[in-house]
Amino acid sequence: MTDERFKTIPLKGLQAFEAVGRCGGVTAAALELNVSPGAISQQVHKIESFLGVSLLERSGRTVELTAWGRLYHQEISKGFEQFALAGQLLEKARNETALVLSALSSVVNKWIGRRIFDWQALHPDVQVRIIGRDREPRIGFDDIDFRVSYGSDVLQHEHYTELFRDWVVPACSPALMQDRAHAVRDLFEQPLLHVEWERHFTPYPSWAEFAAKAGVSFDASTPGLSFTLSSSAIDAAVNKRGVVLAQMSMISDELEAQTLVIPVDLRIALRESYFLAWDRAALQKPHGREFRDWLIAISRQQALASAPKPIL
Repeated sequence: MTDERFKTIPLKGLQAFEAVGRCGGVTAAALELNVSPGAISQQVHKIESFLGVSLLERSGRTVELTAWGRLYHQEISKGFEQFALAGQLLEKARNETALVLSALSSVVNKWIGRRIFDWQALHPDVQVRIIGRDREPRIGFDDIDFRVSYGSDVLQHEHYTELFRDWVVPACSPALMQDRAHAVRDLFEQPLLHVEWERHFTPYPSWAEFAAKAGVSFDASTPGLSFTLSSSAIDAAVNKRGVVLAQMSMISDELEAQTLVIPVDLRIALRESYFLAWDRAALQKPHGREFRDWLIAISRQQALASAPKPIL
């Protein structure tokens, strides 16, 4: 028969007491559970009243578990550990049916996060999770099926293929430079926005390189704002803060909406390509192989869109 006491046990009180014992105090438990210390004490008191024993010994501002408290905490902790394990198993099961794509933050914000709606329109019943993070995941250990990497970072993965080499081009708000023909020198009369990636990446094309390619002089000590994320620099340009050397793959929507314009169409290639890596088991998931092929296909299209147009 079911013990009727378990139907009325104060579950919030159990949670509060477990946190007090594990965190070592009421204040620490309150911080973890995002409630006040008074609320923690109140919930623990409910448990004590329910059990008919004192679980905490209070001395001024400090509390310690009583002998009954230590015994009770030891047992209920096993249940909370089981709750955590159940959550992990549920998350793993959920990921087994979803396709999980990890990519660099700017790639998520300005490229794949936009293009994924095309995939969703073709496959409305397929769940896809997109995770934006710059640190490379451990494919096969982390819950990641596919990863968009840049440059040599992809070498740490076992299965991968090249996607596309992107190009950068000057871009700014039309409010800064009206829609007319401009010379390269006109760009340097505007505030310049710089992109400086983290050091483990090969350097992003600089304004000094752009000036050299255009054959104009440029003072490399010219002040300007620098961003580690390409997407942040693009957002600043949209907000009329200056001219940026923007990746073509990341400004298609802005160009179409005319929140950005290309005043001078002179492009510089990134030093390395983007790559797609995958877990071999991901190809066994429903639509896994099809999803990989779709990513490769849109990358081929992006390679053509990013590269300079041939001169006829």
